[in-house]
Amino acid sequence: MRTLRRVLFVFLILLLAVPSLFSAQRTRAEAENVAQRVLERAILIDTHADTPLMLLDEGYDLADPKSPFMISIPKMRAGRLGAEFFSIWVDVTWPKQDLIHRALDLIDVTYEQVARHADALGLATTADDIERLHREGKIAILLGVEGGHEIEGDLRALDIYYRLGVRYLTLTHTKNNELADSSGDKPRWNGLSPLGRQAVERMNRLGMMVDISHVTDKTFYDALAVSKAPLVASHSSCRALCMVPRDMTDDMIRALAKNGGVMDVNFYSAFLSQAYADGYKKIEKQLQAEIAAARARYTRQGKWLPYLEEVRIEQRLTKDLPVPSYTVIADHIDHAVKVGGIDHVGLGSDFDGIDSAPRGMEDVSKLPNLVRELARRGYSETDLEKIVGGNLLRVMRQVEEVARRMQAGKGG
Repeated sequence: MRTLRRVLFVFLILLLAVPSLFSAQRTRAEAENVAQRVLERAILIDTHADTPLMLLDEGYDLADPKSPFMISIPKMRAGRLGAEFFSIWVDVTWPKQDLIHRALDLIDVTYEQVARHADALGLATTADDIERLHREGKIAILLGVEGGHEIEGDLRALDIYYRLGVRYLTLTHTKNNELADSSGDKPRWNGLSPLGRQAVERMNRLGMMVDISHVTDKTFYDALAVSKAPLVASHSSCRALCMVPRDMTDDMIRALAKNGGVMDVNFYSAFLSQAYADGYKKIEKQLQAEIAAARARYTRQGKWLPYLEEVRIEQRLTKDLPVPSYTVIADHIDHAVKVGGIDHVGLGSDFDGIDSAPRGMEDVSKLPNLVRELARRGYSETDLEKIVGGNLLRVMRQVEEVARRMQAGKGG
């Protein structure tokens, strides 16, 4: 009898310790009601989409009702999106002397779209702007420069980007640059370079978020040590669930949370699913060879390989890989919440920059599916509001406050 009581006592403790395993799950109807209330009230913020490339190179208009892309005004409306960070991304192979010019073209074409569709869109540069535009029934458009190579080694470019509305800079892309080491390259600096440390400090003073997606683990920890403001990972997922260098380890997630930052979960199948990532490795060399051959063909014609052509090559070679369900995104959110806490997780889709999104998350219109799934798993409405945008708004305000203090000579 004593043994039985001991077993029952232990079972009761387990029930209290992990209620989500037993009582937090909701029925589909209950989850739908919770999700609907959140979708009506919360500001959904996506911290990374590569759509400006299509605006510039394809002449794409965001209002296109038949858009072939993942982001459009009709799709954002259907997905209840409140704010989108458009990535100002220039390929690392672009001529080095023309990186800033290309970035400025991408910024300019984004401004043109916002002006053309002022009834639906508005440019935001602060957390208050996002909330104001949401009250006005508009979608906030923000800018993030993806890759420190886009300052061409000149810190003054950060000031120029900031004045143009850029509110985060990703320290690296797929290759090392003058600022730091990339997770896609062999280490050059062993983390942040001396110039990279200066860049982080300058971004803190400006009020520009430091984005650590794409960097090496050492670069991440260096940036944590230097920054006086919380960091963001604008589009990264959990390495514990998918072993790829682009994802974050549990130790990194804990360190980012301690710093007050936010990890915005990426929607790319190869960063979410180990099965997909393993399959991708098998075709990666062929993929790189075909893209290099296509780039050479265009170069001989005096042209640049269109991004859509590159995507078509990728989609053809990856069409037989096991694409996961969108519920795997919720798995990564669950893990990040468990490791880092509810206040340090957000959404960073990478829409229009990925060739494979999970089934049920093919474009931004499908975001409500994820909210419903998280509601089904038992997240409260308050916690859902944090994940879908509240956490990022909080980080933006903290970054803005650090900048004000530094500019006033009061430190971070």
